[in-house]
Amino acid sequence: MGTVPLHLVDRSRPDPAAGPGRYRELMASVWYPAGNVWRYPLARWMPPAALRAYLVSGGFEADVAAAPVTAGHEGAPVRRTGGRLPIVVFSHGAHDHRSDTTIVVQELASHGYVVVTVDHTYDAFSEFPDGRLTVPSLDPNNALVPSDFATDMRFVLDRIEDLAAGHNPDVEHRSLPPGLCGALDLHRIGMFGWSKGGTATALVMNEDQRVRAGLSFDGPMQSDPPISTDLDRPFMLMTAVFTRAAEPSVADFWSHLRGWRLNVQAAGAVHSSYGDTQVLVPQLADAVGMSDEELRGWIGTLDPTRAMRIQQAYPLAFFELHLRGRRAPLLDGPSAAFPEVTFVP
Repeated sequence: MGTVPLHLVDRSRPDPAAGPGRYRELMASVWYPAGNVWRYPLARWMPPAALRAYLVSGGFEADVAAAPVTAGHEGAPVRRTGGRLPIVVFSHGAHDHRSDTTIVVQELASHGYVVVTVDHTYDAFSEFPDGRLTVPSLDPNNALVPSDFATDMRFVLDRIEDLAAGHNPDVEHRSLPPGLCGALDLHRIGMFGWSKGGTATALVMNEDQRVRAGLSFDGPMQSDPPISTDLDRPFMLMTAVFTRAAEPSVADFWSHLRGWRLNVQAAGAVHSSYGDTQVLVPQLADAVGMSDEELRGWIGTLDPTRAMRIQQAYPLAFFELHLRGRRAPLLDGPSAAFPEVTFVP
């Protein structure tokens, strides 16, 4: 598969957190099926400076680990075996980053999806092409709410339309992978998000008909004003802590889903069980001598390998069904292949 970063600027949105005269800036990554990849280097999980800041924020030493390599080859040409490719966009959680669900993103890209991941600047650990590093703001005056995330994502959808029209939205006009512009199917767009990004997914779907199907990884669905609009397009909840039983806003959102809907939950999962934390933190635990109790606080009691497979299999099945119209028996009911997963009626 291939990947390429994009530096995007929304000149319609002044950004007070960035300072006077500055506009909203976002870093994004595009992932896609690729060919002839051997000539292109593998991308790192995160840029080095952003990774160090991210580790420190989690209570680790800045240099306790180097960024692992991903399966994405930087700038490799797009591989297409048929028509245009469906698109999925990803919104991360609070104080997070766009790489946090790379295990899911790579699974989708390997099955023929173009996936666009987005850093929500000042609620993310972002490194820009000129070397600037931005980290989550602790200033309550600059706090980003789910509707801010949703506005970011709708702007990114506009830039995806630019790509499909043959335009390069990257501020520096860095080269795009051969074949990318012609590969995008604007009629098949899905979205998923973790935590605050899950709430943003619901908001985007309520506001923007371009997104045909949405999936939330344990999103609290807390928004001001509350999410109270009926939604007639497919939506799936993969819950852990913010369940319908425990969080009234999730139950209320569920009640407004008028189309296809599904809620699944994995036994032993915690809020951070959705994402690369499941794979990476156990490796850090060995390096820093983390206790078993501390590790459970990070990843729950669900086996990390099983957690990874669950969060790869169910989103893929969801988007296969609703963006490609393919059968997805995994979504029909409990599966012997995933006994940890419960279907919540």
